[in-house]
Amino acid sequence: MKDLPAIELQGISKSFGSVRANDDISLNIHRGRILALLGENGAGKSTLMSMLAGQTQPDSGTIRRSGKAVRFSSTDKAIDAGIGMVYQHFKLVEAMTVTENVFLGKTGSLILRRTKMEEEVVALCRQYGMNLSSTASIDELSMGEKQQVEILKLLHRQSTILIFDEPTAVLTPEEAKGLFATMRLMADQGKAIVFISHKLDEVMSIADDIAILRRGKLVDTMEKSTVTSTAELAERMVGREILLKVERTPSVPKQLVLKVDTLEHDRLRDISFGLRQGEILGLVGVAGNGQKQLVEIICGLQRPQHGSIQLLGMEWKRFFARSNWKNSLSYIPEERQALATCQGLDLLDNFLLTTRDGFKQGIWLQRREALAKGEKLLHEFDIRPPDMNAYAWQLSGGNLQKMVLAREFYRQPRLIVAEQPTQGLDIAAMEDVWRLLLKAREEAGILLVTGDLTEALTLSDRIGVMFGGRIVEIFSTADSDSVERIPQMMAGLASPSSET
Repeated sequence: MKDLPAIELQGISKSFGSVRANDDISLNIHRGRILALLGENGAGKSTLMSMLAGQTQPDSGTIRRSGKAVRFSSTDKAIDAGIGMVYQHFKLVEAMTVTENVFLGKTGSLILRRTKMEEEVVALCRQYGMNLSSTASIDELSMGEKQQVEILKLLHRQSTILIFDEPTAVLTPEEAKGLFATMRLMADQGKAIVFISHKLDEVMSIADDIAILRRGKLVDTMEKSTVTSTAELAERMVGREILLKVERTPSVPKQLVLKVDTLEHDRLRDISFGLRQGEILGLVGVAGNGQKQLVEIICGLQRPQHGSIQLLGMEWKRFFARSNWKNSLSYIPEERQALATCQGLDLLDNFLLTTRDGFKQGIWLQRREALAKGEKLLHEFDIRPPDMNAYAWQLSGGNLQKMVLAREFYRQPRLIVAEQPTQGLDIAAMEDVWRLLLKAREEAGILLVTGDLTEALTLSDRIGVMFGGRIVEIFSTADSDSVERIPQMMAGLASPSSET
C-alpha cells in the first residue's frame, strides 16, 4: 500500500485553440519513486508537466499536493510548493559562477556572504555525488555540468518534486550515468521524480513507474517491473510494433559533393575529408570537440580561416554567393527553435523560410500553392497539429523537428548536413527519420553529426571520430576493429590505426 501521493492530477484538460493537448488526465506521483512519462511527440507530456510547474494553467481539473487542492498560478508558486523542473534548454547566466547561479533570485533581508554560499554549494555537490567547482564560470562547463547546476538550483530551493524534461538529450553516456545516480539518490531520500524521455532503454534502467500518453490521453500506467522489454514498451506507447531497424543497402558512391582540405579555424586543426553522393558519413564525438564549428563553416555561418572547402564542385565563397534553393545544400541544425525555425511565425511562413524561391512568380509570392504543398507535407510526415496556421511555438520539439525535415527534404538537396536529426524524437518518429535519411542518400551525400552511436552505426557508411578539434580517424562501419575503438577515440585515448 503506497502512501498518500505527493501529487495527484485529477481530470486535467488543456487546449490551445482547436488543439486538445491534454484530455481528462488523472495521474499520481509518489515520493521515493521515479515516474517515467512516455508518449509520442505531441502526446501532451510537456504540456502536462508545465501545468504542474506553474508555467500554464489547466482549463479544467484539480491538482492536489499531499491531498490538498492547490493552484500554481506562477512558477514561483510551484517552486514555493517544492516543485522544480529541469528544462531541455538551460536557464543559466553564462558569465556567472556556479554558486552565483544557484543563489540567483534568492530573496530575503540577510546579506549573502560569498564564502558561506560556496560552502553550501560544495555541501550539496557532496551530498548528491556531483563533481563541480563552486567557483567555476558557467561558460567553462560541459553540458552535463550545466545540467548539474540546474539540479543544484532546485535542491537548494528544497524542491521535493523534480521534473526532468528529456534530460539526457545533451549528455554523453557517462554524463547520463551520473545523472541517473543523482536521480536515484534523490528518490532514495524521499523525493518524487518525473522523467520525460524517448530513450526506452534509459526508462527501463531507471524508472519505478511508467505512464503513457497518446494524443493527449493517459492510455496506460504500470510498474516498470511488469514490462519485459523495450520492444513491449514501444508497442504499448505507439500502439503498434516498433523494431527500430532499417535496412541499409551497400552504398554506391558517385560524384564528390563535399571536399574539405586542410581546414584550420580557431580550434579546428587540419580537417580533411570528402563526401560523395550515395553515402552517409557519420561524425561522432563528445560535444565541444569542434563538430559545431565545422558544421557552421560548411553551412556558411562562419568563414573558413585557412584551407579550402568545395561544395557541389564550387569553392566555398562562390557557392554561397550563388546557392540555389533546390538541388543544393540543406542544413538541419541542432537548434530547431533558435536557428531552424522562427517561433513567432506560423508553419506556412516557417515552410517558406528556405523554399520561398520555389513559390515566386515574378515579384509575387504564391502563398496558396505553398499552403497546399505544406499541408500535404504535414500529413506525409505526421506532424501534429496538422495545421499550417499553427505557430511554431505551439508544436512539441519532436513535431517541430519533423516540420524542419519535411521542409528541407522538399528541396531535394544534393548535400545534406544533419546535426542531431533525431534528438528529442520518439521511437516511431526516429524510425521514420532514419528511413528518410537512407532514402535521401540515393540522391545526396549526407554528413550526419550525432552523439548517438547507435544512430551513427545504423545509418553511416563511414564514421569519422572528432577529438580536440581534429578528425582522429575515418573508417568504414564494416571495420569492426575500428568500431570497437570508437569510445577510446572519442576520449582521446586511441591513436589512428596504422592503415589510415
